[in-house]
Amino acid sequence: MEKYSPKIDSYIEQSQDFAKPILNYIRETVHECCPDAEETMKWSFPHFIYKGKNLCAMASFKQHCTFGFWLEKEMKTIQEITQNIEKNAMFSLGKITRTEDLPSKSQLKKAIKEAMELTDMGVTMKKAAPSKTEIEIPDYFQSALKAQPKAWDVFEKASPSFRKEYITWIVDAKTEATRNKRMEQALEWIGEGKGRNWKYERK
Repeated sequence: MEKYSPKIDSYIEQSQDFAKPILNYIRETVHECCPDAEETMKWSFPHFIYKGKNLCAMASFKQHCTFGFWLEKEMKTIQEITQNIEKNAMFSLGKITRTEDLPSKSQLKKAIKEAMELTDMGVTMKKAAPSKTEIEIPDYFQSALKAQPKAWDVFEKASPSFRKEYITWIVDAKTEATRNKRMEQALEWIGEGKGRNWKYERK
């Protein structure tokens, strides 16, 4: 991985005009506050990696951008910032249509520092507890699905058993690398309307 990835350059360049200054601002603020951050593309949107772990990520869509932290549920700063924000499923900072929609730079820096400290402490994202009626979608998987509307549409309309097979497969991964690989494969198959065990289904 690189501190400034050409893939992220390309992602920003291909984004809507309104999104470019927002994405560049987020990118520069992350690097300013976390000089050790590295960039990579995961699940089709830019991630910032710190000490081998997901620190935060951003994404752009036709009419808005999103930005958030992987450990945001553990972060006091994010809880303070998002008290009056209308949240959406793709990260907790809501729909961002201009740089002014973001928290102040001091707040952003405070949040980035807290995320770094939690990572240094070895805090990890908690696995979602299954509900009584249907297994819950982990936040990281739901975010990845929503970043690919076609896959999300299929998954949202699928049967509980279809969803459970994919969620269990991903949650049961022993390492983050394995989980990421399974998620990428799952997004491809789901987008094609294929079940987790499609290879073994009778035709």
